[in-house]
Amino acid sequence: MPPAHPPEWRVAPVPVGYPEAVDEMERRVSAIRAGEARELVWLLEHPALLTAGTSARPDELLHPDRLPVFATGRGGRHTYHGPGQRVGYLMLDLQERGRDVRRFVSSLEAWLIASLAALGVAAWQEPDRIGIWTAGPDGREAKIGAIGVRIRRWVTLHGFSLNVAPDLSHFEAIVPCGLAEYPVTSLRALGHPAGLAEVDAALAAAFPAFLESLG
Repeated sequence: MPPAHPPEWRVAPVPVGYPEAVDEMERRVSAIRAGEARELVWLLEHPALLTAGTSARPDELLHPDRLPVFATGRGGRHTYHGPGQRVGYLMLDLQERGRDVRRFVSSLEAWLIASLAALGVAAWQEPDRIGIWTAGPDGREAKIGAIGVRIRRWVTLHGFSLNVAPDLSHFEAIVPCGLAEYPVTSLRALGHPAGLAEVDAALAAAFPAFLESLG
């Protein structure tokens, strides 16, 4: 059975430093596992920075001195976070929601795709590539959202990022998620006027269906 109480929904009003965010996640996950706290969905921005996941390769960090780089326990390779990008950290108890990591990741992608659809942006999953894909300004397939998660004692950490209106030039410091052949795009680059508040509203509207899909 799912937990009796719905997850807490939190939106940070100002950018949150990466070490502070990880520390908060670690403490919250421990409290959830101990039965001392509700699950949490935390929407935030970070200052401009790079993170290196557990599969990150040194040769994919193209400009190591351009931005701060933080090693992180999430899956995946290098990615960029910064202002204008909506980051969502999910602390959900999969022990109470089906204990199926593959379904969690697939449902997470489907949640983001449904949220973008509500904003009028067609996006999709690719079977062999984690993340959220759409047609870029030039018609080429481009990445608009990234997924990177970790599971500890069946409680999730980390989550997703959606490019709303970040400085896309910062992605030049890395090979994003190890996929050099695909560009990165954003809602702003696609000419879409939605800001973070509109994206948050779309995420909130599609969230109950995401939870239901977990079981």
